Amino acid sequence: MKESKILSVALSIAIAFLVLTAAIAVPILFRPFYYWQIGPLGLEATTGLSRSEIIEAYNQMMNFCIGITHEFSTGVLAWSEWGRSHFVDVRSLFMLDLIVLGVTALGLLAWRVARSRLHIRPYQFAGRTPGFYAGAGLLSVFIVVGLLAATNFSRAFTIFHRLFFPGKENWIFDPAVDQIILILPETFFMNCAILILVLLIGGCLGLMIAGRRRA
Repeated sequence: MKESKILSVALSIAIAFLVLTAAIAVPILFRPFYYWQIGPLGLEATTGLSRSEIIEAYNQMMNFCIGITHEFSTGVLAWSEWGRSHFVDVRSLFMLDLIVLGVTALGLLAWRVARSRLHIRPYQFAGRTPGFYAGAGLLSVFIVVGLLAATNFSRAFTIFHRLFFPGKENWIFDPAVDQIILILPETFFMNCAILILVLLIGGCLGLMIAGRRRA
């Protein structure tokens, strides 16, 4: 059977994107992760809202951000066009993540189904599978990112927004006008980042362990 270095690199990239986008998708799609934090973050006490009102506002916002609805809403909380414009940008990023996740998952599944018929297999650099290098590459990058964020999350949070929303300031909310920010404290975003990092590290280690053995 013929071995292909190009195929090996392509698979490594696809696997890396699959793991990355899947980790990001978990806090986006798994809403109980937010619900569990309402009490510990003291959101009812700080906002004067009931738990059901907080959940409704969060759900309506997220429904817009992942394309379930096309009308932006935040329950009983007030919002402005300035704030809405930021969530339009967020929607684009969330949808991109979910699309890349779906495309890479389908692509890798198609490869597994068709590989026996193609009479070609990925070349194994140093006897390691493409998954090993996908895991090693991602792990190296995100350990560095995690360490930098751990030293000063507020600064990392700002840098993130500067990178992904270049030239825009609409992510800076006035809580008196865009009240959704009242139920989205920085600690929640930090917890999301921690969850994503833990999932990434776990996924990468799994790939590296499995990828040490020649297929």
